[in-house]
Amino acid sequence: MDTENPSAPTRPQSRIPGKNHPQKRPHSGVVHDNVRLTSRFTVVDNDLAQHPELSGLAIGLGVYIQSLPTGALVDIKTLAARFPEGATRIAAALRELEAHGYLRRTRERSPGGRIVTRTVSCNRPGHHGTADDTTAHRPPVRRPAPAERPPRKALPAVPKPADTSPALLRTAIDLLAGLRRTDPRLLLSATDAEHLAPGVVAWLEREFTPTAVRHALTSTLPDEPLHRPAALLAHRLAAQLPPLPPFRAPSPPPAVRHPLRNCDGCDRGIRMAEPGLCRDCRSDPPEAA
Repeated sequence: MDTENPSAPTRPQSRIPGKNHPQKRPHSGVVHDNVRLTSRFTVVDNDLAQHPELSGLAIGLGVYIQSLPTGALVDIKTLAARFPEGATRIAAALRELEAHGYLRRTRERSPGGRIVTRTVSCNRPGHHGTADDTTAHRPPVRRPAPAERPPRKALPAVPKPADTSPALLRTAIDLLAGLRRTDPRLLLSATDAEHLAPGVVAWLEREFTPTAVRHALTSTLPDEPLHRPAALLAHRLAAQLPPLPPFRAPSPPPAVRHPLRNCDGCDRGIRMAEPGLCRDCRSDPPEAA
């Protein structure tokens, strides 16, 4: 009887599906056609890329900022020039990233004495670069619920006008609502405009045109982001309020111009209110009878 060879395979080996056959494509959903990157790539945390509360613009800006080298400009004007969304939407997206911890913006004084805004990009909120927590997973910082948010800080007081007619208040609110066309950072809420409108009326009472008031509020604005534009405008309305114009006495009424009449004594033409004698005829002494 022949001896059985224990090393011989009992049956032919089948091919490994993962190596010899392509994976079956799903019936729906995305299919990735990826290439292994060896240069010019950025590692992004899925907590940011798939954040459930951030808007698409905020996620895109967060990824873009993380891909930039240290020292690159990421202020609103620079990002608005790079992307088509506009300064107002970009500013709102940056506030989203800041609220969730992906950006930290602080105001610092430069060696030249100028106040600048320092921006720090965080790929994982709560991580500050220590060696102990490099592998620790921190959940994204959740935005506090409306009931948990601190109360809004009151705006500075504005000058009080002498006349608060509805027409002047409407002119002032229209002026404030149009400031965003001059600078998109001056976007005001309806509540802010109602608070600032009496201060604008006080300027209009001082014989300033709406164009002059608009120039006073929008000229020489700082380059940094305006976190509270209404507070800045309230300060300018009060601090730069011009004095009242000097008092002007009313002009005397024009002299009455009497009609031209003939004197009853000398028949000379003279302006008189009623028919009669001129001044010379009245001054002549009467003749003796």
